[in-house]
Amino acid sequence: MKKTLITASLAALAVFAPMQAAKASDAASVIATYSDIAAAKYDDALTSARALKTAVDAFVAAPSAENLAAARTAWLAARVPYQQTEVYRFGNAIVDDWEGKVNAWPLDEGLIDYVDPAGYGDSSDENPFYTVNVVANKTVTAGGKTIDATSITPQVLESLQEVGGVEANVATGYHAIEFLLWGQDNNGTGPGAGSRPHTDFDTANCTGGNCDRRAQYLQAATDLLIKDLEDMAANWTGDGAARKTLAEGEAKSGLTAILTGMGSLSYGELAGERMKLGLLLHDPEEEHDCFSDNTHNSHLYDVIGIQNVYLGKYQRPDGSVVEGAALSDLVKAKDAALDTELREKIADTVSKMQVLAKRAESGESYDQMIGEGNAEGNAVVQAAIDALVAQTRTIEKVVAALDLKIEVEGSDSLDNPSAVNQ
Repeated sequence: MKKTLITASLAALAVFAPMQAAKASDAASVIATYSDIAAAKYDDALTSARALKTAVDAFVAAPSAENLAAARTAWLAARVPYQQTEVYRFGNAIVDDWEGKVNAWPLDEGLIDYVDPAGYGDSSDENPFYTVNVVANKTVTAGGKTIDATSITPQVLESLQEVGGVEANVATGYHAIEFLLWGQDNNGTGPGAGSRPHTDFDTANCTGGNCDRRAQYLQAATDLLIKDLEDMAANWTGDGAARKTLAEGEAKSGLTAILTGMGSLSYGELAGERMKLGLLLHDPEEEHDCFSDNTHNSHLYDVIGIQNVYLGKYQRPDGSVVEGAALSDLVKAKDAALDTELREKIADTVSKMQVLAKRAESGESYDQMIGEGNAEGNAVVQAAIDALVAQTRTIEKVVAALDLKIEVEGSDSLDNPSAVNQ
């Protein structure tokens, strides 16, 4: 993605210099709260992934429609705390470098398992691993590379992640697990999500072939997700690398990390790559949780994540609250009207996403909303995009008010839409 430079001059802040020491102290408290919330979020993501493992293990041990539904429900629950962590990407290299292991998308699912060739095809000029089907093959050979998958382990999955240098070769993380639990969504922009039968995992009544290996893949992917989340959770503990980087750095660096994450997720990533691109193309494949039709919730909890970072307050799944000095406090001390403006813009974005989510929960999934000819659904998605862009413009004002310089992720779908169809 391209980057847009946002900068401000010292002249814009005549009152900043006399208050430098006090603001540095305030910023340290804001950064500490930001880190505390990160620690809680990643801990909650880890806890929910462990609950997913319990459900997956129960399903593999006794494949049934009921146990498959329970595993799917656990996956959906696991998305709630994780999506709220995405605001920590972009501004924190430790997170951004790691994120692809757990939330990469879109994926060429033929790498993992059987697919319907009618819609998926049987080859790709860009990806020699497009249909190698690890579940069905103990040895994977493509693109001059051979991988021994006799036993599908977390280590094998790690070796397959982005194999051949192709980003769409997603072998690990939430979306690989999602595909295994739901299967392909072959409904286009019509109603319905993936509908993989539980018998795809039932060795006694196997459908789809290789039921034992499919179960092995599902369990290995879930185990690896837990390991990866354990690694990131440790980065935000008292002596964790991510927390120390912020705590030991300059106050401005910490604030820059916070605002870079807020701005980049708002604009290039969410408004652009995850929403506007799919709307321009009317392409159901351009939805984030595409197998489960959970995209509305992923988008909603992304913006809630932005909101709780700005307000310095996060409510955990158990109802407890982590809160403290907030970026909002720092902005309010500098410019109360600007703080009010950003609070209102973020609240409006959350509201627009809630409208979108309510529409999905009422029966029209996100991939239907972005479908060609669905003027009302398109408008609901566009309203959320517009709110995200407006929110980003106010984040830019905050950057200026705090005398910072950041780079916000851009997106051709927003900045140069004519290039999207080229």
